[in-house]
Amino acid sequence: MRSRLTVTLGHAARLAARLRGGGSGGTAFPGLVMERTDPGFLARTLNRLPRGVIVVSGTNGKTTTTKMVVQLLREQGLKVFTNRTGSNFVRGVLASLLTEVDAAGRLDADIAVLELDEAHAVHFVARVRPRACLLLNVMRDQLDRFGEIDYTASLLHSIAKATSDVVVLNGDDPRLAAPAFLEGVSARVVSFGTGEDLRSLFLSDDDLRTGQTSPRAHQDESQIPGPRVTLEAIDGQRATVRVDGASHEVDFAIPGVHNLLNACAALGVVLEVLGEDADLSGLLTTLGTVQAAFGRGEVLTLDGRPVQLSLVKNPAGFRMGLLSAAAQAQSGEVVVVAINDEYADGRDMSWLWDVDFAALRPGGVAVVTGVRAWDMALRLRYDDVEVTDVEPDLRKAVALMRRVAADTDRPMRIFTTYTAMLALRSILGEMTDVEEVMS
Repeated sequence: MRSRLTVTLGHAARLAARLRGGGSGGTAFPGLVMERTDPGFLARTLNRLPRGVIVVSGTNGKTTTTKMVVQLLREQGLKVFTNRTGSNFVRGVLASLLTEVDAAGRLDADIAVLELDEAHAVHFVARVRPRACLLLNVMRDQLDRFGEIDYTASLLHSIAKATSDVVVLNGDDPRLAAPAFLEGVSARVVSFGTGEDLRSLFLSDDDLRTGQTSPRAHQDESQIPGPRVTLEAIDGQRATVRVDGASHEVDFAIPGVHNLLNACAALGVVLEVLGEDADLSGLLTTLGTVQAAFGRGEVLTLDGRPVQLSLVKNPAGFRMGLLSAAAQAQSGEVVVVAINDEYADGRDMSWLWDVDFAALRPGGVAVVTGVRAWDMALRLRYDDVEVTDVEPDLRKAVALMRRVAADTDRPMRIFTTYTAMLALRSILGEMTDVEEVMS
């Protein structure tokens, strides 16, 4: 009876929020109402799932990796619940649940795969103990929220300690692979990573500061066995993925070299959760077909030309976005950089000074936009990157981008922070087909 009332209140809150917002977009407000009025709803609902909950967390790659895990599990025949918008606070999970449960609060799913913000994941696992967790990396990000990077690692440590069955972590991340990180962890620990030839491509946060690849730390294999899944080689969109000692060639559809490592992470946790039921050949085939999550390398068509949205939110993420652009040989792109500093982006934009923008010198940047447009333009000037226009208004910036692309017949790429990405998708949705994603 209580779950039925909670669902009714949640739907009423959703309707009120949509009416107030003009009927567009999703919101975590219904989740907030549910969280405040019925704190036990989350646990009551998710603890009924026969295969439990997988939590995906870490600094970079959560949304895309979560999408990969979901698609892999669905192709293996499981019914999966997920917070597909990337609304990764507890209230965001509740808002997503509201769209999936019936009137009595029952969820028709075998397993849940949830992307969770590092800090909010700690609150989540205090209510719902995950069966498995996938921990991707620890990077400097939103220092106004998290402070120092070791604090972020401590949040992920709390998730690992709360996990009941298996912890899958990045064995190349010095903080996640440290012996101290495993203290108090009772679940099995499995790792994923890269081959030696790719270590200089996927740098840790410490490596980004020093500019050098640090030696791989010696690991006690009784604590963290050697990686079960490794990314061994990359040739364009084709990659060599090593699983249990055997190499497999996979042709990926998803853009971005960083997403190839995310794919290995996703495969690693799915193999552990499915156990002997896993069909490796089918999983590898599915992995090659996964498309980018919204705003994370998502490619739209505008005026008959592609426009790719590349989410950037910290030095490592921006670096990988620039590498991906170079790897796709799109030096002829019309480039836009959109930087906001809202709460969801992180208020502290000083991290932009830790990114090397030299890759943008050959073609320059057509438009810099967003709340911090002038700060970004100044940063690019210090790296001798020519900026044609500075236009803080996102709508006007899109118009400028379209004009340049039409005049030069070139594809477009937008490097964008999170809140600017949401606004840009809304603006572009008035001009072309953009998938509507409700939270």
